[in-house]
Amino acid sequence: MINSVLVDLQPIGKTLEVPRGTLLHDLLFAYGVEFPCGGNGRCKGCRVRVLSGSLSPMAEEEEILSSRELAEGWRLACRSMVTDLVTLEIKQWETPILADDSAFEFAPQEGLGIAVDLGTTTIVVQLIDLQTGHVLGVRAALNPQVAFGSDVMSRVQLALTLDGELRLRRSIREGIGDMIADLLRTDLRGGRQIHKVTIVGNTVMHHLFCGIDVDPLAHYPFEPVHDGLQTFRAAELGWTISGDPAVSFLPCLGGFVGSDILAGVLATKMPESDSLVALVDLGTNGEVVLGMGERMLCASTAAGPAFEGARITRGMRAATGAISEVRISGRRPRCRVLGNEPPRGICGSGLVDAVAVGLELGAISPSGRLTGGVTEWLLEPPVSLSQNDIRELQLAKGAIAAAIRVLLSQWRAEAQEVSKVYLAGAFGNYINRTSARRIGLIDFPEEKVQPAGNTALLGAKLALFRKDKEDPDFTSLRRRITHISLASDPQFQDVFVECMSFP
Repeated sequence: MINSVLVDLQPIGKTLEVPRGTLLHDLLFAYGVEFPCGGNGRCKGCRVRVLSGSLSPMAEEEEILSSRELAEGWRLACRSMVTDLVTLEIKQWETPILADDSAFEFAPQEGLGIAVDLGTTTIVVQLIDLQTGHVLGVRAALNPQVAFGSDVMSRVQLALTLDGELRLRRSIREGIGDMIADLLRTDLRGGRQIHKVTIVGNTVMHHLFCGIDVDPLAHYPFEPVHDGLQTFRAAELGWTISGDPAVSFLPCLGGFVGSDILAGVLATKMPESDSLVALVDLGTNGEVVLGMGERMLCASTAAGPAFEGARITRGMRAATGAISEVRISGRRPRCRVLGNEPPRGICGSGLVDAVAVGLELGAISPSGRLTGGVTEWLLEPPVSLSQNDIRELQLAKGAIAAAIRVLLSQWRAEAQEVSKVYLAGAFGNYINRTSARRIGLIDFPEEKVQPAGNTALLGAKLALFRKDKEDPDFTSLRRRITHISLASDPQFQDVFVECMSFP
């Protein structure tokens, strides 16, 4: 290659020959480096380290990284340009993807179906035998849109630019199409055709996949104009699937409460419950559903990205090298690291544990302030909690706790009247319930709180078996569920402020 340079990636042992002047942002996403702020130089989530060779820091990096970090060879992949031979240390993160193998009731049908859980961070695709209900194959991957930002609002802002919406739509349609093609190449049996495909996701994923304008989601009152069932033929999406099956993106419930929560309502059988139950999905947008039988209330709150490790000094997803659990040992914090490696950062479940331990040890006060005049609290070198990290968690947990309180108030019920609380999603399944209660995130007795697995994927599978005459567009079910806009609720802000403090 003329005017090219070599980039050696360690410890994966991959050497790339690239044109001189190549941006690392364009090069490293495929090799496990993520860009939580969308490559805008606002965080340190894309850090890589120069082991040998030359990679001079840009002026912007000198403002974001400390002099010590720069001297140790740290660079920001979103700001660096390759001009000479260089060896970089990167970490490909092995992330546990929450699939679903739950048993469920169904009426057998002919052929095969595909269920897709389109998450902000990850995608899970399952091939289902509609005759037996068996899962014939699974594929899981990072959402390719992560390269444009880890949270939904950064993608909304990109979608409002000249070609941003097209780039986001193309990346996700191609990404899911490639996963399905790979699944069918290895797992399609006996020449049976795919009869249908169902997709669930949050409201932003719904809009970006379907080509619906996201502008209403960018400003008050944050209510979508078109959030109903969207149906395509596979060929319309650029997917080559024998029989050109129908592809249905299930409808949302209102605001930022998406079809992944509708699927969760199906999976937890809330419409069949004769006692008051709650479904809580913990993420950048925290969604809560409260109700039973013919009446349910739902709401979404911007919890911020702390639960997923973003905006935390050493934050990262639940992946190799992340502190995922913190316990007390001899009046000191003791950490468990995923992959049994030296710690590289801390994920959401570890953050909740760490603050709960800090409260017990007196290192953190109920107001959230670090005690003893320190500016950070060391967990395990090099990972510490800063005052800002604790504030980010307070914002996240305060938003979720306030949403639950507002829905209880709207229902005119007390917390003790709730018979069961389902925690959905990956974070909800891995969080320690004792720690969640200690920080005031989930203020219910532990015996009532139940990790519910990937309810979005289970609900997508259940939708594959719905007969055309059985409320095909979910209109009847959606009428039972009332969306409460917390942004316009007069009591939410006051309740949110109350919920910021720790018990």
